[in-house]
Amino acid sequence: MDGSDGFPETVDAAVRLLITMVPKAEQARIAAMARDELVVLHFGLGLWIRNNLGLWQGNRALLEACGVQSADDASTFLIEAFWRERRALEPKLH
Repeated sequence: MDGSDGFPETVDAAVRLLITMVPKAEQARIAAMARDELVVLHFGLGLWIRNNLGLWQGNRALLEACGVQSADDASTFLIEAFWRERRALEPKLH
């Protein structure tokens, strides 16, 4: 659910927003990354998350939903949640 300020208040809502905002080609690129490579997204996607999801404007609900205290930690958590969601949709080769 979105708060009265328009910011997502849950991890699921934030991930759904990212799915609508991040271009499909970029989503595929992120899904193909190894978990330890996600750190390279900190100053790109992570910065967008911190700026646009209210993490520096006091979006306490989303910080609490991520289980963290800082905007940086929340953006890292949300990038990983987005990555897991996108990987779950990737076709598996056996």
